[in-house]
Amino acid sequence: MSNKFPLSYDSWDHEEIEAISQVVKDKFFTMSKKVKKFEEEFSNYIGSKYSIMVNSGSSANLLMVASLFYTKDYKKKLKRGDEVIVPAVSWSTSYYPLYQYGLKIKFVDIDIETLNYDLKKLKSAVSNKTKVILAVNLLGNPNNFTEIKKIIGDKDISLIEDNCESLGAEFENKKTGTIGLLGTFSFFFSHHISTMEGGMVVTNDQELYHILLSLRAHGWTRNLPKENHVAPKSNDEFRESFNFVLPGYNLRPLEMSGAIGSIQLKKFPKFLLQRIENAKLFLEKMQKHDFIYTQKEIGLSSWFGFSIVLKPGSNRNRDQLMSILYKKGFECRPIVAGNFANNKVVDFFDKELQDELINADWIDKNGLFIGNHHLNMKEAMNTLEKLDF
Repeated sequence: MSNKFPLSYDSWDHEEIEAISQVVKDKFFTMSKKVKKFEEEFSNYIGSKYSIMVNSGSSANLLMVASLFYTKDYKKKLKRGDEVIVPAVSWSTSYYPLYQYGLKIKFVDIDIETLNYDLKKLKSAVSNKTKVILAVNLLGNPNNFTEIKKIIGDKDISLIEDNCESLGAEFENKKTGTIGLLGTFSFFFSHHISTMEGGMVVTNDQELYHILLSLRAHGWTRNLPKENHVAPKSNDEFRESFNFVLPGYNLRPLEMSGAIGSIQLKKFPKFLLQRIENAKLFLEKMQKHDFIYTQKEIGLSSWFGFSIVLKPGSNRNRDQLMSILYKKGFECRPIVAGNFANNKVVDFFDKELQDELINADWIDKNGLFIGNHHLNMKEAMNTLEKLDF
């Protein structure tokens, strides 16, 4: 089987290689000035006061959830047993930190066209126990945050975003990932920009920023400013080098990942424009195939990939679609992880299903996605149009 049209392409050139070489020449490999520079550049691009780079998008989700357990603000603070609402379709590490911190996970169905929350189901899922709504912006597509905020109203519910697939997406002139209290990003190879492995957490909340800084590196005070919201810090550098105040991790990124990030971020506006142009062509070519749902855009999508979902009543099945796509060289995957509640691992979760997950089950059996790229995909889209599904 030939992958003429793979899920992802390398987005590096000589600039990224030179950035790595400079780190090697400097002989300082762990998190330092180049990571800090990338964090500042990312904040400027995304429109957030604070950005904290970590070693993966999964680690970003872990850090985001963990930080809410140590804030002094009772409205934001979480404790084990608190209820968190999640969409039934997302990646595994959207959910695992919630389980690892002992939270009650309530799965809610998705909209079959947008692939984000079914807003009616979300509204009915909110209870007096709900402390957090996790919005996952799937495959580049923003959630309808106007409606989500109406659902939250004046309740003590924190909105957080898993934006790992949606760098560059916008809702009402605001970048996704910055709409909630905290947001996360991934810079894995197949994502909008790539730092090999890498991720980011963003927030406008200074207390959470300081907590994130400590949790990222062992829970110590070393990386905290003198005046901070976590713990008093003395002028004694010897004592503060190993002063542990929070039960943290080592989620630090490599210095070379920060250096690469700066290069990739400069290129990203061009990458994003090409992805959007590819999406216009994809939607145009797929109009011929009226038995298929393509993802309905909310706001401005950054088009991580292109979903293809069979409509109910179609006389086709997914295996037939995949066979045809494979023969023409398209690499395919399930839509993220399909209905995650169907996975054996959720037996470990303290969980609840808000009604039946009808649409999540449907895309689990009848959906797939193909890649979108920073490169022109005219050949791939013309091939799609001509396919006899």
